[in-house]
Amino acid sequence: MFQALRTALLSGARCWDADSERSYQDLFNRLDTNNDGKVDVAELRAGLKAMGMFRHGAAQKIVSTGDQNNDGCLDFNEFTKYLKEHEMKLWLTFKSLDRNDDGRIDASEIQQSLAELGLHVSKEDALTILQSMDIDRTMMVDWNEFREHFLLYPAFNLEEIIRYWKHSLVLDIGESLSIPDEFTEEEKSSDVWWKQLVAGAAAGAVSRTGTAPLDRLKVFMQVHSSKMNKIGLVGGFRQMIVEGGLTSLWRGNGINVLKIAPETAIKFMAYEQYKKLLSSEGKKIETHKRFIAGSMAGATAQTAIYPMEVLKTRLTLRKTGQYAGMFDCAKKILRKEGVIAFYKGYIPNLLGIIPYAGIDLAVYETLKNAWLSHHAKDSANPGVLVLLGCGTISSTCGQLASYPLALVRTRMQAQASLDVSDQPSMSSLLRTILAKDGFFGLYRGILPNFMKVIPAVSISYVVYEYMKTGLGITK
Repeated sequence: MFQALRTALLSGARCWDADSERSYQDLFNRLDTNNDGKVDVAELRAGLKAMGMFRHGAAQKIVSTGDQNNDGCLDFNEFTKYLKEHEMKLWLTFKSLDRNDDGRIDASEIQQSLAELGLHVSKEDALTILQSMDIDRTMMVDWNEFREHFLLYPAFNLEEIIRYWKHSLVLDIGESLSIPDEFTEEEKSSDVWWKQLVAGAAAGAVSRTGTAPLDRLKVFMQVHSSKMNKIGLVGGFRQMIVEGGLTSLWRGNGINVLKIAPETAIKFMAYEQYKKLLSSEGKKIETHKRFIAGSMAGATAQTAIYPMEVLKTRLTLRKTGQYAGMFDCAKKILRKEGVIAFYKGYIPNLLGIIPYAGIDLAVYETLKNAWLSHHAKDSANPGVLVLLGCGTISSTCGQLASYPLALVRTRMQAQASLDVSDQPSMSSLLRTILAKDGFFGLYRGILPNFMKVIPAVSISYVVYEYMKTGLGITK
């Protein structure tokens, strides 16, 4: 029934002719259920559901885009103008997908177009997407079918649709090893990219502050916990509170927040340059090259801000009264240990980028393609919960792979502050940990690290959405 209603309402739609106007009027009248000459978000949402075309957030975005007088509704002129402009953009997208210019799109053309956008799907996955638009079951999609499927869907080009699968998502879990954010050419030519970076940095700052006690406990356990001196969650918190009071749980958080902005900016700029070096002119970067560019950008950013990482560890582990602040800490490290102290643990940190970013990206791509294979019936848009789930799982897997290197890095950063006369190398420190604590000694502190993932992801996503609204990226 839904399919018949959709076809009856949309099949006559053509741009810039009398039939189109009548079709738009008929559609508008059906959506305007209270007959007040306007369609609001609730009416549009109900209409999309009735036609079996509901997508989360679509009604709000259509009204926000077409609402020229900012009254929160669409009158018929606004509705018609939106549909005509949207249909023209859809036509350009359809032509770009129709690679052999025969007026129809087949599965191989979808597969090829997705591959150029960095989304590699199997032939079966491409057929699944095709079938979601194929009304007459010919295994081909013509312009009428394509237009009907996307006319009341606010994303008009394939890149915008696939952008829902953008890798990094702004999930700040306190780690600095992820693949950087990506922006389309349209975003980069406007002010959207820097607004998104600002929104992401603010989200990261709030997220890290909210989960700082768990982060400090992780570092505390990485450095002080052993087989002979087991520190649990409750015991660790108790020791820190007894030593420095409740506020001591946030030690090191100031510089942890402060380093977000320079690291994000350096990583983004470096990533763009590495992508240009690795990709051919005019072509989309492939997944493996994106991983290489992301890893190199992460290494560049880490090299630039690594002294702040060392300061963060020292400030996190400091005893009450040991340092007056970050500048006092930096001054004392420089005077006692020299410049080289600011790069203690640099090699394991750099090596950790590869397993973290590689596994993070590989797991994300696998989960993404699995979702497309089994659930891409209406569109390639998976929705927020699926994206957050994929991002959280992939980031957690990346952490699991790189955690031993992160532990070694933290131990090396902290050694001078623990008055250890011998400063062992990365390999000797690994051997010592394995000899004294066994394999699981390399995962000291991972429980509070995992505990902070879900709240960190949730906080960063919510703050990011509010920041985007505040900065005018979304309405």
